[in-house]
Formats: sequence, C-alpha cells, structure tokens
Amino acid sequence: MRVSMLPLAQEADLSVFGGDPFWLILLKAVFCFAFLMLTVLICIVGERKVLGWMQLRIGPNRHGPWGMLQSLADGIKLMFKEDIVVKGSDKVLYILAPALATIPAFMAVAVIPFGPADDPVSIFGTRTAMQLTDLPVALLYVLATGAIAVYGTVLAGWSSNSTYPLLGGVRATAQIISYEVAMGLSFAAVFLYSGSMSTSAIVEAQSDRWFMVLLPVSFLIYMIAMIGEAHRPPFDMPESEGDLVGGYLTEYSSIKFAFFMMSEYIHMVTVSMLMVTVFLGGWRAPAPLSFWDGANTGWWPLLWFTLKMLAVIFFFIWVRASLPRVRYDQFMVAGWKVLIPAALVWLMLVATVRAMQNEGYGFRDIVLWVVGGVIALLLISFVVDIFRDRADERREAEEAARAEEPFDPMAGGFPVPPLPGQTLPPVPRRPSRGPTAKVGAAEATDTADRAESEATRGKEGDRA
Repeated sequence: MRVSMLPLAQEADLSVFGGDPFWLILLKAVFCFAFLMLTVLICIVGERKVLGWMQLRIGPNRHGPWGMLQSLADGIKLMFKEDIVVKGSDKVLYILAPALATIPAFMAVAVIPFGPADDPVSIFGTRTAMQLTDLPVALLYVLATGAIAVYGTVLAGWSSNSTYPLLGGVRATAQIISYEVAMGLSFAAVFLYSGSMSTSAIVEAQSDRWFMVLLPVSFLIYMIAMIGEAHRPPFDMPESEGDLVGGYLTEYSSIKFAFFMMSEYIHMVTVSMLMVTVFLGGWRAPAPLSFWDGANTGWWPLLWFTLKMLAVIFFFIWVRASLPRVRYDQFMVAGWKVLIPAALVWLMLVATVRAMQNEGYGFRDIVLWVVGGVIALLLISFVVDIFRDRADERREAEEAARAEEPFDPMAGGFPVPPLPGQTLPPVPRRPSRGPTAKVGAAEATDTADRAESEATRGKEGDRA
C-alpha cells in the first residue's frame, strides 16, 4: 500500500541562529577570518613542500623552522615592492579589481558549519553554535558570492588597457560561467535528497551516509568543477604563463599582485570547505571514529572538519603535481558537452528516484525502473551512434567524389573557395628569366676563369 507523498523540500530549523550577543558575533567573524587566513598561509607553504616531496626536490627551508614562515616572508616582500600603476589604465577599476576578487571569497565562510547546530559549545560562558550564521538558501548564497569574484578578474584584465590581460579576463569569465553551471547542477541533486539548501541541514541529512556515497556522480562533477572554477592546474588557463604571459594580472605588482594570489588560495580553501560540507559529511567524524559516542560533541567536530578540509586541499596539490595543463578548447568542450549534460541526466534520474520514494514504491521497483531507463538511454545512444557513423561515411564518400571533380574557382562568375576534398588548381606562371640570366653569367665567368688558368699554365711552360 502506498503512503502519502512527502514534500521534497522543507524549511530548516534556524532558530538557534540570531540570538548571540554582538561581541560573540564579532568574535566568531574574527575567528572565521583568522581560520581562513591561517589556512591559506599553511596551504601556500604546504603546496610547495608537497610538490617538492612529489618531485624529489627540496622545498622551502630557509625562513622559520622547516621553512614554515616562507609565506609570511613572501607577503612582507610583496608589500614593500614598488607599486606600479599602468599609465593608460582605468585607475579606479584597476585598484578596485583585486578587492573584488578577494572579498567574495571571504564571504562564503560565513555559512560553513564547523559543528552541530543543536549541540552548542561554551565561549566565555555563552552557549553558541560553531557557525557564524545560516540561511534557508545558504548554498545559493555561496554560489552568488563565487560568481561576484569573476568581476574582479574580468575588470583586472579590462582596466589594464592591455591585450594579454584582456584575453586572460575573457578566458576567466567563460571558464567560471561554464563550470558554475555544472557546479549548480551537482548541488541540485543534494537539494533533492537533503530537502533543504541550508548548510547545517545538509550536514544533518548525512547522518547515515555521506552524499559522496549516495550521490557519486554529483560528487565527481563537483570535484572537477571546483578545480576549474578555482583556476587551479590543470585548469589554470586564465593566467597560463605559456600562452598569456601572466593573464589578467600581467600588469599588477606589489600588494595588488599578492591580493590576486591570495584570492586564488582563498577560493581553493572555500571550495574545499564546501565539498566537505556538502559531500563528505561536514563536521561528522569519519569511520571508525564515528562509532564513538562523543566523537560529534564538544569541540571535536572542528577537528574532523579541519582534517577533511586538509585532505581535499592535498587532493588539489596532488592533481597539480600529476596532470599536465589541458588545451583551452578541450577544457570548454568538457564543461559544456560532458559535465553539464551528465549533470542534467543525473539530476533527472535522482528526481525520478526521489519522486518514486515519496510515492511509496519499494526498493526493487525503483531499481527495475531505473535500470530499465538506463538501458533505454543506452539503446537510444547506440542507435544515434549508428546513424551518425552512417552520416559520416556518406559525408566522406561525397568528399571523395567531389575531390575527383575539377574545381572551378570562378563558378558563376565569382571567385569561390574550394569545398572539402577539393584543391586549388596550380596557378599558371610565366617562366622567370632571372635564373637563366644568372646561369649565363655564371657560365661566362667560368669560361673566363678557365681561359685565364690555361693562359697562366702556358706562360709557366714557356718559362720552363
């Protein structure tokens, strides 16, 4: 017997937020800022250390113990470097662009949960949740702040009034738009299963199974999209030094250049936090630690969240050390023709399963329907491939027949280009007289030299 249909979306209980005193809200905001900045400093040094370890070379080892203060030294050095402003640039936008690229990355951390909302911790005697705030549409807020960051990139390229920065800004715009679409579609399946867009509610929905296991296709799509949106290798085309000198930040120096570099690492940390929250159980302890009753209480969730985030950041570094940079056209084709269609098909499949679950269908019936739908899609794609192959063979035969036909470059009285398979006829040219004259002059010179040598030999014979 079927049960009544349950709603696919429900409003999260956010009553625990909004009751903190002002000093506590300010303290939590400072903590989020400090946590993010400290993670960025550690990431920069850690990346250089891990890359050195993977490539069998020495990483930073001069500043501080084990070179751990290298990032701080680099930041101080950039602050004291000469700050150059391009003469022909739009100075307001030129200076504003680094801030636009950095500030939105900070804003996304406000809705990331570091601990359970229903088990607050005590800070100076006041009980509060380990999260700055939460929204019913928190993930949409994260996507919106991430989309604002593209303005800093494109304005940096446009305001520099230079060719290569402009090309880098255009590349960055197309790249972020393309991969944010796939990222949003991967989140849509999470919305269907969690019933909410609130980050705390999404973590609560993963109490039994992480969405990485329950929604593996969404996890893979997000994993690729986050690397592309963060401009990380092998998808760092906007600033690829081999193609664009330095991309959108070619004309930047000193602290403004440091802001752009910092924004890239902040974005990497932000998307890593988002992956942990949405797909890796958030602050929940991994197995087998999850079998301990006190693993998800007190301050322990902050430790599990940090370890998971560092594991995702290590994945970023591992990918950079392992994969070469792809071509830009290959990258865009993968986004529009592979990731987005795959995300749409997967979203349709997840929506069908959720609707059948809410209609009361059993697990066996759902599996049969899903497997039948997948087989039907495979059969349709097989038939489409057959017709496509036949069309390709017909096109190749037409091109081969066309190649045998004589090409008329003035068909209809107008010059026309050759069709596929045809070649231009050889251009009739009058034989050049230059080589003939040169050959004649050379022969005359050779004859004169021969006559002179014979005369010289005759004189030498007479003297003998």
